[in-house]
Amino acid sequence: MTSASSGRWSELVEPERLAASLTLMLAAAIFAFNAFLVSTAMPTAVGELHGEAYISWTLTVYIVASITAGASAPLMKARFGARRCLFWASGVFAAGTLAAALSPSMELVLVGRTVQGAGEGLTAAIAFALIPQLFPSRLVAKIFGAEAIVWAVAAFGGPVLAGVITELVSWRAAFLINLPIVVVFVALVHVAVPHEERKLDTGLFPGIRLGLVALAMMAISVAGVALDAPWQAMLVVAGAVLCLIAAVRIDLSSRISILPRGAFGLTSVPGLSFWTIFFLPLAQSVTGVFLVYAVQHLWGYGPAVAGGIGAILALAWSGGAVTVANYDGTGRRLRFVAAGASVVVAGLVVGTVAILLHLLALVVLCQLMIGLGMGVAWGSLCQVTMETHPEGERDKASALLPTLQSAGYAAGSAVLGLVANLAGFASDPTPEGLRRSLVIAFAAAALLALPPLAFALRMGRLYRAGAVRS
Repeated sequence: MTSASSGRWSELVEPERLAASLTLMLAAAIFAFNAFLVSTAMPTAVGELHGEAYISWTLTVYIVASITAGASAPLMKARFGARRCLFWASGVFAAGTLAAALSPSMELVLVGRTVQGAGEGLTAAIAFALIPQLFPSRLVAKIFGAEAIVWAVAAFGGPVLAGVITELVSWRAAFLINLPIVVVFVALVHVAVPHEERKLDTGLFPGIRLGLVALAMMAISVAGVALDAPWQAMLVVAGAVLCLIAAVRIDLSSRISILPRGAFGLTSVPGLSFWTIFFLPLAQSVTGVFLVYAVQHLWGYGPAVAGGIGAILALAWSGGAVTVANYDGTGRRLRFVAAGASVVVAGLVVGTVAILLHLLALVVLCQLMIGLGMGVAWGSLCQVTMETHPEGERDKASALLPTLQSAGYAAGSAVLGLVANLAGFASDPTPEGLRRSLVIAFAAAALLALPPLAFALRMGRLYRAGAVRS
């Protein structure tokens, strides 16, 4: 194992790889800019269309459609090939964008957001599956680093761009910014993605499995945004967990599965990596849900300052990802995962203390630590997941990475939102009540960050013992 990477950053822009690099970075840009553009422009759209009752559903339907489409990606890629899937997915995303931007009512905006989510979910999953196919192992970490930089640019530039366009033109124009990116992306796919031999034997469409996944994610999202009684939300979340367990059990017993064999096992590196990929975003989601809100309502800052503090996480994530991209070796990557997960736990503890003691400087430190920890851990974790699966299962494992990440964020938002509501977030709007509920939510997130740390440490022990695969 070498201490430094044998790959160079300049290799990503060499003529034979430039189109592929730009394709994967634009796939990330479509997702990232859409997220920040819509979150900035949507309040104006809701006000114009009198759709206040639907504002939370604009994210809910998008996430559910994205996760469901992403879960279908391995079989879609096998049946139709990555190139054709990306063309279709881009067209679906563009159609959803147009539908949302031109909608005369909030109900049709929700339809557009659903279609957008399906296109984005399939695009992201197929793009992840192409990483080990288009790039040698020595450059995979650098691709993840480049994508992290795209997210940082989107985190800072997306809200500003959307805000300016919304104020000077309209929210509809802000929605349409994605379309030129999609056009360039399709052109690059035509150049960079090779034709694949299609597999005719891909089994029946996994409707029951995908239906259970969609039902579970909708239930989790509903629990987080539409149920006032905590006991109702707890029952709905429990039902969603049962649906997901049923979907996994059905899939792993199927002749042709969506999941790679051994997924979510506890005795191998690949199995444990799936648990880690799900739980890390779950714990980290507390910052996305509550941190900007806390800065505005506990410290009294406006949206610009609060959003800037929120964007610190993306910048720190990029710095961590770029740093670890300069090193090779599975053992070293597993140590990065464990180190990053440790920093995330520590950052969430700092965030808890920051709110408890009302110290804004510690909020900034919390964002820096969590972003750095995720940046150090995430690309290494994804690469370990890709490379420790057998060649025949690698497409499935790679395609499911963004889907699991989105599922983790959605589950974390619902679960931690439920925890906060149980602590009085919705019922006690006083500063003292808000502080108490947010302290409990951040403490719960710190506890939920312990399982991925334990999984990361166990993966390291299994790797050293030679038990990479079950």
